Amino acid sequence: MSGKDLDQFSALPRGRRLLGFDLGTKTIGLALSDVELRIATPFETIRRSKFTAEANRIRDIAGRYDVGGFVFGLPVNMDGSEGPRAQSTRAFARNLARLCDLPSTFWDERLSTAAVTRALIEADASRAKRATVVDRMAAAYILQGALDRIRSGALPLQL
Repeated sequence: MSGKDLDQFSALPRGRRLLGFDLGTKTIGLALSDVELRIATPFETIRRSKFTAEANRIRDIAGRYDVGGFVFGLPVNMDGSEGPRAQSTRAFARNLARLCDLPSTFWDERLSTAAVTRALIEADASRAKRATVVDRMAAAYILQGALDRIRSGALPLQL
């Protein structure tokens, strides 16, 4: 990710949102920003099935909520290298870009799920409750990081 990648979002037309993604093997966690690009809110969890069904749901959400761009959590390894999960995330983003003409970028998601799970445990959420919300909350954690960077005007980390 370069400074240019996030700059494209700072120039979104007024009233457009960003949609954040936490792509897992079984689910896709989604989060939406507010129209002022300040706050990320957990939105929905999509059960993984066929790409076409997933893409259709994402396109529906993007249209319904005036989404102007996508932020994908990129699961890089702790040493900064990219493994199979990062490659899979990049492939998903490429395939979705063929169907949705919206700008997108990647955001380092290292430890996002762990941070969200820790917060839910501290809030005394049951294991069942954590399982139902962790993916969309991780997407919000990822998206909030990108929103904070956009608002600060600081250059993002290179990915």
